[in-house]
Amino acid sequence: MTRFLVCLLSSVLLSSVLAASPIEGRWRLDRTRSTALDGWHEWDLVLTVTGSRVSLQHDMKWIRTTLSATNTVDTAAPVEIPAFFRVEQRHMALYPAKGGTTAARAAWLDAGRTLRVEADTPIEISQGQATMRLYCEYRLLEGDNALLLIELHNTRPQPLVYRFTRVTETK
Repeated sequence: MTRFLVCLLSSVLLSSVLAASPIEGRWRLDRTRSTALDGWHEWDLVLTVTGSRVSLQHDMKWIRTTLSATNTVDTAAPVEIPAFFRVEQRHMALYPAKGGTTAARAAWLDAGRTLRVEADTPIEISQGQATMRLYCEYRLLEGDNALLLIELHNTRPQPLVYRFTRVTETK
């Protein structure tokens, strides 16, 4: 009986470790309920969780121009990310500093339903370089079929708020 309980407990623990995070998947921007996405007209966000690492893939489109960029953060330790991608950089013309790396920290909140990402990213400005501080929360909503992204930037007085719906069909 004891062996059975040990095996059962082990399989439950293993399945919880191997189970996909509810935040994983492809999410499509709901433009009507989001901050204006100047410079782009389509945005899919693909989140992939592998252990403590979370990949945030941005698939962007403007007319015939497409771009895919990924930032990978780690909830166990800070990371350095070269050419950190920000959605608004094209519209604001505040691009990553050449050769610069972004210091990023991430953590799970709300029992794994919210991913918090904080980043200090070097950017090019007309006077040279500066550091932009970002605070982002990726929050699951509405029965895990909606994702809310709130971005706070030290360079903006208002947050950027993006709403996504889960993509269930293949793209």
